[in-house]
Amino acid sequence: MSNDNIEKLFSRLENEFDIEHPDANHSQRFLDKLNNQGALSLNKKDSKWRRLWKPLVGVAATVALLATFVFNSPQEYKVPDLASISPEMAETESIFLVSLTKELENLNSEKMPEYQELIVDALFEIKLLEENYKQLIIGLKENPNDELVLSAMILNFQKRIDVLEETKDKIEELKQTNTNQNII
Repeated sequence: MSNDNIEKLFSRLENEFDIEHPDANHSQRFLDKLNNQGALSLNKKDSKWRRLWKPLVGVAATVALLATFVFNSPQEYKVPDLASISPEMAETESIFLVSLTKELENLNSEKMPEYQELIVDALFEIKLLEENYKQLIIGLKENPNDELVLSAMILNFQKRIDVLEETKDKIEELKQTNTNQNII
């Protein structure tokens, strides 16, 4: 659009622009009308509820996810898959399963809402590693003597334990930080 077209447009619409300023009390009258209709509530109880509903919904969702992971996880740890290869593998798997179960129990014992996000993230990461482990089991069934698959399965167990330990360490660090802040 050229400048001439813009000038023609403005000259044509010249008397149609709203250039009036509202009265000085316009904003206050508008807010009063909203208050009378109940659309704008300045009640402290309502504002407190408005601030708390998102964290409460987040905690509820976290608890629901955590419960899902907790109830589904133990079934997967009871199935020994490396045990069919050799007695050494059975022993290795048993050691990892005991460690995983212990770390999961420690992690699930944390009930504070501020740690739930860390716990859910860790459980999600473990779930991904478990899916990876299922793929490794398929590979093991196809080629039972493949040492690369066996090493990957053991590494998968180690990664799961590492995830749980790192989460536990982060929670302990947060607890220590909170304790130090409370002391100060």
